[in-house]
Amino acid sequence: MLRERVITALVLLALLVGALMSASTLPFAALTLVMIAAAGWEWARLCGLRPVAAIASGVVLGLACACIGLLWEIEIPGEAWGAITVLWIVGGALALRAGPDGFRHLDPALRFVVGWVLIGAAWAALIASRERGLAYLATVCGLVWAADIFAYFGGRALGKRKLAPTISPGKSWEGAISGLLAVIVLAVVVVVVTARPHGNLFALLHGRFGMAGMVVACAALVALAIVGDLVESLVKRAAGAKDSSGLLPGHGGVLDRIDALLPVFPAALALVMNL
Repeated sequence: MLRERVITALVLLALLVGALMSASTLPFAALTLVMIAAAGWEWARLCGLRPVAAIASGVVLGLACACIGLLWEIEIPGEAWGAITVLWIVGGALALRAGPDGFRHLDPALRFVVGWVLIGAAWAALIASRERGLAYLATVCGLVWAADIFAYFGGRALGKRKLAPTISPGKSWEGAISGLLAVIVLAVVVVVVTARPHGNLFALLHGRFGMAGMVVACAALVALAIVGDLVESLVKRAAGAKDSSGLLPGHGGVLDRIDALLPVFPAALALVMNL
């Protein structure tokens, strides 16, 4: 299992670095389109669609994103990112309150469409983030990854109070707080140490809201990352699945790897738009 995880991670890293280093944005867009189409397929499977319909879901989502982002080059206004963030907050709260049993009884078409739209919106936000530069993209991802890594180790060392025992028993409040503190330290260090911020997320938040406001904004983004993680765990429990798929050996599926990023990309853009 460890060998599979390492090999898969190295292959994905090589593809991602190669796409990011390209002078054109097309390789990155193409790579992420494949991933988002796979996520659309996984979401359809978790919602109970039959195999052919699930494949069609992924293909249509990939084509829709390609048309909107690459062919038509539609520029998405900042208000749209705010609306997507509100949908994540409201929809996430309702889903988590319902729990796995309640989620199963939600209207199947509604839960499929909402999830499908949120996955597509995350891809559009990812492309918009890439256009802001590698420093911005790296710091958005860094925020989510730092929160996840330190939540894991903080939870293992200190975890006693379960965050969502019926959805993800391994997560604890102590772990979540550890992740949040790590992100705050990262943000402050980046703002203080970086002489030329080059438009990274933390510098933009600091410039707009000040140091205290940046900390609050980072806390909100960490909370949304946790919501994304928990919602995906809830959906898997409702579907009786351990992983979203087996596409990534040793890692599960695409949604398993990007769940926390899905709400954060649009929310971060909503916070820094017009900067």
